[in-house]
Amino acid sequence: MNYMETLGAKAKAASHVIAVANTADKNAALAAISDALIRNTDRIIAANQEDMANAQANGMSASLQDRLRLDESRISAIAKAVLKVQALPDPIGEEIAGWLRPNGLRIRQVRVPMGVIGIIFESRPNVTVDAAVLCLKAGNATILRGGKEAIHSNTCLVQVMREAFEASGFPADLVQLVEKTDRETAADMMRLNGYLDVLIPRGGASLIQAVVKQATVPVIETGAGNCHVFVDASARLDMAVEITDNAKTQRPSVCNAIETLLVHKDIAEAFLPAMKTRFDAHQVVIHGDETVQRILGDCVIPVTEEDYFKEYGDYEIAVRTVESVEEAVAHILKYSTHHSESIVTESMENAEYFLNHLDSAAVYVNASTRFTDGEEFGFGAEIGISTQKLHARGPMGLQALTTMQYRITGTGQTR
Repeated sequence: MNYMETLGAKAKAASHVIAVANTADKNAALAAISDALIRNTDRIIAANQEDMANAQANGMSASLQDRLRLDESRISAIAKAVLKVQALPDPIGEEIAGWLRPNGLRIRQVRVPMGVIGIIFESRPNVTVDAAVLCLKAGNATILRGGKEAIHSNTCLVQVMREAFEASGFPADLVQLVEKTDRETAADMMRLNGYLDVLIPRGGASLIQAVVKQATVPVIETGAGNCHVFVDASARLDMAVEITDNAKTQRPSVCNAIETLLVHKDIAEAFLPAMKTRFDAHQVVIHGDETVQRILGDCVIPVTEEDYFKEYGDYEIAVRTVESVEEAVAHILKYSTHHSESIVTESMENAEYFLNHLDSAAVYVNASTRFTDGEEFGFGAEIGISTQKLHARGPMGLQALTTMQYRITGTGQTR
């Protein structure tokens, strides 16, 4: 067995234990994890500071450092998120449907665990905990591979959780961290057939596409986020500024932040200067078309088609003026990663057109795209945001980490 196969075998054995655990025992383990995170706050921060020091030495961008950083308030928020998962209904054993056949067979469709779930992700230590606790509540074991930039933080967080599992009477191997961060180990994880039931990548477009193209195990494709706001001609100016500012600047490094702003030409003269004033507070770099350049002046960088495809992940945005909701939708269909899109409008007709003609996982009317999030959707936490159409779509909570089984009861029937 190679390194990954050893982890896989341990996870498979642990998955058989958690699959039949009752809700009370799983919830007790979740409470133990939440308590352990709080008790070990200083230990976790010390480990994270090693990663932060390396990030600064290696010139990591400020927005990515923000994703990596853990402090007392963030650890407290992670611990509280664990309790939110604990409070959610247990999906395992839920009867999705049931019916009686004419021959007397009683057929039930029941929700069951996936088994072993692998997650490959980048520089967000909170994902380490979110993934482990969601998998636990849904009756799964998990193997986590974070980026090398967060290795100290992830190692500490996983060790804290493993200790909590053991204290709760569960196998520590319900959560394992891939401590080797080389590409060969990542490739082995993508080919861990017979051990991994599904692999979920979370991170930038290059990571996600590498997994999709190389993996031989089933993959749920999560979203690089080239998200859009369209400000319609009928939009309330104050609302449009607030929504756009929130969607771009509240946390620009995350996948549900917008990368392109589309503005109806009839509102551009009034809206764009007001929007620029708000953007200037964050020194947002604007790439704009000729109309945007004419209205806002030399501060605007001429936009290229490549800019419309780009996930900036920073205080930078592409801005284009359009003549109709139809043109806005056509732009989004061409350039979007099908993650999250929003229209700001007072026109019900245009809102309906926007909703009905886009195929993104989340489509908003008069609200920020930043709400595309498991906790905001009431899922407690999320394993990722799926931009594909099979099995799971959008923020993935507990139900997305289960599959179904047919359970058939007869009275001696033969065919």
